[in-house]
Parts: sequence; C-alpha cells; structure tokens
Amino acid sequence: MPDATSDTAIELSIVMPCLNEAETLGACLEKAHRALQENRISGEVIVADNGSTDGSREIAERLGARLVPVAEKGYGSALMGGIAAARGKYILMGDADDSYDFLEAPNFLKKLREGYELVQGCRLSSGGGVIAPQAMPFSHRWFGNPTFSLMARSMFAAPIHDVYCGLRGFSKDLFLRLDQRCTGMEFATEMIIKSIVRGAKIAEIPITLHKDGRVTRAPHLRTVRDGWRTLRFFLMLSPRWLFLYPGALLILLGFLGAGIALPGLVVHGVHFDVHTLLFAALAILLGYQSIVFAIFTKTFAISEGLLPQGPQMDLFFKIMNLERGLLLGAASMAAGVAMLLGAVYQWRRMDFGRLDYSHTMRLVIPGMTLTALGFQTVLSSFFVSILGMRRK
Repeated sequence: MPDATSDTAIELSIVMPCLNEAETLGACLEKAHRALQENRISGEVIVADNGSTDGSREIAERLGARLVPVAEKGYGSALMGGIAAARGKYILMGDADDSYDFLEAPNFLKKLREGYELVQGCRLSSGGGVIAPQAMPFSHRWFGNPTFSLMARSMFAAPIHDVYCGLRGFSKDLFLRLDQRCTGMEFATEMIIKSIVRGAKIAEIPITLHKDGRVTRAPHLRTVRDGWRTLRFFLMLSPRWLFLYPGALLILLGFLGAGIALPGLVVHGVHFDVHTLLFAALAILLGYQSIVFAIFTKTFAISEGLLPQGPQMDLFFKIMNLERGLLLGAASMAAGVAMLLGAVYQWRRMDFGRLDYSHTMRLVIPGMTLTALGFQTVLSSFFVSILGMRRK
C-alpha cells in the first residue's frame, strides 16, 4: 500500500534511482516503507527507473512504490526525473543496492524539520560514520573520498566530510533553486557545491554503509572515469584554484624577475640579465593567459547556471566592458610596438650591423610582452562579451 493518499499529506518523498536492481530493490523498498509507517511519517517511495530490464519495474509496483520511468541515461538523470515527480516537501535520495539503510530516514527528516535545507550523510569515520567490512573499496575509503572531500572543504568551504555519500535529504524548494545540470555521478557533488555557493543551510549526520547486496552484477561506479569527472567538475566550478591563483603567482614571479633583470642586478654573485628577463616575460604571459581563462570559465559557469553571478562578476562586467577592454588592449599593443620600433631604430643607427643584445633586448623583450598582452586582451574582450551575452 502507498504511504500517502494525497499530495497535501506528503511530507517526505524517498527517491531511489534504479537500473537493473532486482536483487536488492525489494529490501530497500521494504525498509523505506517501514521507516515511513513506523515513524508515522506522511510520505511516498519513488523508484526512478532508468531502463531496467531485469524485473525491477515490476518489483517496484508490486511493493507499493511509485514508478517514474526516466528515459535519459545516467545517475543524475534518473534522480532528477524522480525528484521532479516527487510530491513531498522534503526529499531523501539513496541508492537501491542495499548499501544504505533507509530505516535511517527519520534522522534526516529530523534535521530537515529543524530548518536545514540539505542534510548530508557521512560514511567516513572523520564525520562519525561507519563502514561495514567490504562495504567500500580500499582506494575509495582511504584515498578517493577523503581527497575529494578535503578539496570540497578547501575550495568551497563545504561543511562535510563525505562528498560522495549518496544518502542525503534536502528540501524540494532547494532542489528547484539549484537548477542541477549534471546527468552522471557528478550530480551528487554538483548538489553540494551549488548548495554552498547559494548559501543553503547544511548539516551532516553519520550513517552506516553496508556491503552492496548485489551479487550477479558490478556496481555502476567506475573509479577512474567518475573520479576524473568529479575532479573536472570541481575545477570547472572553482576557476580561482585552477586558473586565477596559479596565474597570479606566475605574474608576481614574472614582475619580480623583470624588476631584477631590467637593471641587471647582481645578487650574491649571481648575474641577472636578459635571459632572466626572457623567463620573466614568459611567466607574465602565461600568468595573464591563466587569469583570462579564469574569467572565461567563470562567465561560462554563470551562463550555464552552474554558478550564481555574484557581486565580483557584476563589478567586473561593470568596469571591464568590451570597449574598455579594446582600449586597454590597443594601448598595450601601441606601447609594445613603440618599444619594438625603438629597437629597430637602434639597429638602424648601427647601420643594421651587430647589436649589443644585453642592451637591445631590454627593449625587445618588454615590447614583445606588451604587444602580446595587448593582442590577447583584444581577443579576450570579444570572447568574454560573447560568453556574457547568454548571462544577460
């Protein structure tokens, strides 16, 4: 029997993504129904089926779950389809492989009732969780999950210790605000990161991870593929760490090197001349390009709804419009070309003969650098403006 008879009575929707989970789906549904009934929770159980052919659909309907077929393949696609169809004020999502105990549902609902918008489960001991023997591969337990969770805390100030845990509760209102896009395993991390940047109230509770109940088939998770996709997603949503900070460091080192090399300083017997200046120019060019890519990535993420616009980008687009970018680029190119022409003039004065490179290159290298920076600025200004058109 269903756990609720009308839309208005539903407080909690338990959503399980499903792709050929006939071995374990029944046990998960039984626990979910028990959790609702024994704790007098007005709720429903939804199976978001992603194209099962092993009888999972029939099991779901026979055991009183609401079956929601989702045609588009992917873990995130199945969840988005199931959550969109959910009628509860709150959602609890969890895998149908019997590794999560849905009898823990009341613990999540308690936190949601307290006003938290996202309640994340934690399987790792660092957050008080418990992992049963053979429930998680060694590499995931000690390297993958802790590393990505540390990155989430460092890069996004995430108040969690287990970024990959798939048992979590959240309000339907929050989910609608997040506008999730990822259709694969990144769905889980996308939810956490977007919740953080949008200022959602987040809590974490410890849970127990049990051994996967499936015997005849392997888990859907692919360690290398899904790990890379998560890392790629982290970096895409944090252009500061991927592009901005490394770029700023390179520019700082470049200006430091140029400041030492231009006057030809000797420090503790080490001569810094035009070769050092050339290295410094390279660092400045690479650093500037990296910072420009940070702007590209941030603008793209905003236009695609992956990140909110934020006051920093508002200020950037207010100050640095296309016209000002073109003027700055043109000014830099003009200064660079002037320095290059100065070097040509010196060559002419020498009747186009041999030059003193330690002197001439002090014009050529800065001139080349300014010309390249100006050209990059002109092109980047056009490209950022094109990306920003969708943002508007």
